[in-house]
Amino acid sequence: MNIKTLVVLCTALIGTTVLTGCQSTTSNNTTGNNRQQLLLIPNAQLNAEVAQEYKTLISQARQAKALNVPASYAKRVKTIFNRIVPHTTAFRQDGSSFNWEINVINTDEVNAWCAPGGKMVVYSGIIKQLNLTDDELAAIIGHEMAHALREHTREQMSQEMAKSEGLKWAGKLAGLNSDQMDLANLVSKYGFSLPFSRTMEKEADVIGLELMARAGYNPQAAVTLWEKMAKVSGEGSALEALTSTHPTNSARINEIKKRQDEVMPLYEASKSKKATGTKKGGKKR
Repeated sequence: MNIKTLVVLCTALIGTTVLTGCQSTTSNNTTGNNRQQLLLIPNAQLNAEVAQEYKTLISQARQAKALNVPASYAKRVKTIFNRIVPHTTAFRQDGSSFNWEINVINTDEVNAWCAPGGKMVVYSGIIKQLNLTDDELAAIIGHEMAHALREHTREQMSQEMAKSEGLKWAGKLAGLNSDQMDLANLVSKYGFSLPFSRTMEKEADVIGLELMARAGYNPQAAVTLWEKMAKVSGEGSALEALTSTHPTNSARINEIKKRQDEVMPLYEASKSKKATGTKKGGKKR
């Protein structure tokens, strides 16, 4: 690699990294997830487009008789979700005013996701194949809701937009050929995009931990959840770990264990509040 190409690569990466520190979507939370973010794409436009796509997906699932079945799964998911939603205001004041919605789709897929604006799907396969407890399910739901609260999709799209434009103009100024531009894009991917994606996943893990604790679900279940996931997915090779957008299961478990002491008081307070709000026999005072 000649010096001209190296300068362009470094300039593009440094320039894009500097652009990431613009604002934070969350604040005032116990776990301190207030990293500055680059948000170029209009929030309302993205959420509206996603909501329409979500509506179509739910309609298709309903037509296929795969929506919110089994009913027992749907009931559990919605109960946990509804307990967590009010606690989103711990991260942002408008958290409870998101257009939060959750549905179960009956497939064997071991997955769940929350789209921008709060539209969420849990696939029945993840509940069945991992034999999830309510606390473990809360860890999943909290994690996915955290992505929406931090607007990670919007942030990633903004980063890719800035990175693409930065590389394009740097390449033109330096007169790079197509092979050199391909190299620049590859370095940018592994030096910038993937590490930031892993950062977002770590944020979602920790925010999800706080959300579930505030809602009265045991944060220790996040560890058993990822231990179950490790058995299903495995760790993969060193190369897969390098090129993955997600942290390894073992890295996730270690980080969650480190952060549990921060959120356990929230869990204990939630349990105490529930206990003092009831009499024997389960009747409220």
